[in-house]
Amino acid sequence: MTPRSFTDHVLSLEAQLSPAERRVAQHFRDHREEVLLASAAELARKAGTSDATVIRTVRTLGYDGLDAMRRAIAQELRRHLSPAARIARTLHEIGDDLDAVFNATLDLHAASIVALKQKIRPAQFRMAVDHALRADRIAVFGIGPSGAMAGYLAMQLGRFGIDTMTLSDTGLLLADRLLNLRKGDLLVVMAYSRVYPELRALLDRADALGLPKILVTDTLGPELAGRVELVLDIPRGRADTISLHTATLAFIEAWLVGIASQRKAQTVEALGELNRLRAAVAGPDLSL
Repeated sequence: MTPRSFTDHVLSLEAQLSPAERRVAQHFRDHREEVLLASAAELARKAGTSDATVIRTVRTLGYDGLDAMRRAIAQELRRHLSPAARIARTLHEIGDDLDAVFNATLDLHAASIVALKQKIRPAQFRMAVDHALRADRIAVFGIGPSGAMAGYLAMQLGRFGIDTMTLSDTGLLLADRLLNLRKGDLLVVMAYSRVYPELRALLDRADALGLPKILVTDTLGPELAGRVELVLDIPRGRADTISLHTATLAFIEAWLVGIASQRKAQTVEALGELNRLRAAVAGPDLSL
């Protein structure tokens, strides 16, 4: 069954809304992309009402809070827009003037960082670091563009002296990697949009081994929250434009620094050994 659209959901509850709430709900319908990033105060100002009315409208529409409604809208937008449609919309908005392209793209990246700071709470960051410190090994899953980030994260952790493995294969090749998972691993999963077969098999294998899991996503949190220990809701830009991985990479860098800060001696020792090995391979001039 096709899920009911956000617009249809709002219209079905319109009779239960006060005039002020109806005005806010209409703003939600007409500016879905804006809702994904704007604060309650910003939405209230644009709808000509108060923060309290915005929050009350969200709850009357059946959501636990603004973040829950954002996730529902983001899922719908990503479900109905292909990568080609998102890049087409992005290019239509920014035009072909290269100065405008450069500035608009940087603005999108900056907005992603602001959204990251709003969405990831200090307690979540500490929990992510604690999970890493307790793990015997960290296994990182990502396919497509996320596979490159999974490889980068695993490489950097390895340089810090932390045992890692990467899972970025698809289809039958993934089965060999799943076989190598073992008790004591921490599984870091970067996944978006839908629960595809590889992701389902990965979670099932991790459940069978009793592995703790961290999910990095911007859409799958509500669907998979019960299967993972920690959901990190990290935005990839506006759901109707090209996906940007700025915020994901920024979180990875922060997480790496956080882990290193809690195991300083081991990190410095491992990087020193890396330098010695580089010098042995390429000579002292390449010892960094």
